[in-house]
Amino acid sequence: MPEGKIVKALSGFYYVLYNDDLIQCRGRGVFRKNKITPLVGDEVVFQAENDQEGYILEVKERKNELVRPPIANVDLAILVFSAVEPEFSTVLLDRFLVLVEFNQIEPIICITKMDLTNDEEQQKISEYAAHYQAAGYEVIMTSSETETGIELLHPHLEDKISVFAGQSGVGKSSLLNVLRPDLELKTNDISTHLGRGKHTTRHVELIKVGNGLLADTPGFSSLDFTDIEAEELTSCFPEILRASENCKFRGCFHLSEPKCGVKQAVESGEIPTYRYDHYVDFLQEIKDRKPRY
Repeated sequence: MPEGKIVKALSGFYYVLYNDDLIQCRGRGVFRKNKITPLVGDEVVFQAENDQEGYILEVKERKNELVRPPIANVDLAILVFSAVEPEFSTVLLDRFLVLVEFNQIEPIICITKMDLTNDEEQQKISEYAAHYQAAGYEVIMTSSETETGIELLHPHLEDKISVFAGQSGVGKSSLLNVLRPDLELKTNDISTHLGRGKHTTRHVELIKVGNGLLADTPGFSSLDFTDIEAEELTSCFPEILRASENCKFRGCFHLSEPKCGVKQAVESGEIPTYRYDHYVDFLQEIKDRKPRY
């Protein structure tokens, strides 16, 4: 039986990429019975009725799965944040990073609209970039207007399933239009009243960029830490995880415990205060979460 990859799901149809052909498939009834929903990114076994239509028979095991946006087997998340308009938000970026780390997806931080910054804003963004690079993240500063820095994204996309994620209005569609000019994706101006863009992406679809597949997703519509336990949060902050090796007590939450390596690293400036503050806030949020039954 042939195997392919779902690159689009729309109106009950799954579009499977097989070699260079796109086969429109329906799911077998057994999926509904077993409560399996095929997702974009899934590797599937299918049966072709002809060279254009078929049925999905089996969904192969997934290495990860996101609920919102609904996509599976993601290798890379490009977290798109604008330097200005809307203003760069470390707390929002850290929420994204925690979710991406928890799902074991490699993150890249892409800061857009650098052409709109003045000297002071540029200096501030450069300082933030240095902090995240020191933590171990790849940071790429770009401008879709001047196409600066965008060539640095291409090598990361090769042979991977990648997703763009970030709040509305940061320039995800503009970035995609530079990566694939033939797409001519619709972009909307910032809503000045709301301080964010009007939503333009309607469904998840994987498109070819070089030898990779890239999803222009509607972004993470939920940034809640519903599946993360308090004990797991440290591992979602790479620099906190490294510093925790110097904690006296195993299972240290890095709050008021004595001889905490993380608090020492914050005091010495090795870990930026805002990163630690976000960790503490997120930990409290997880602890305050209502239990699920």
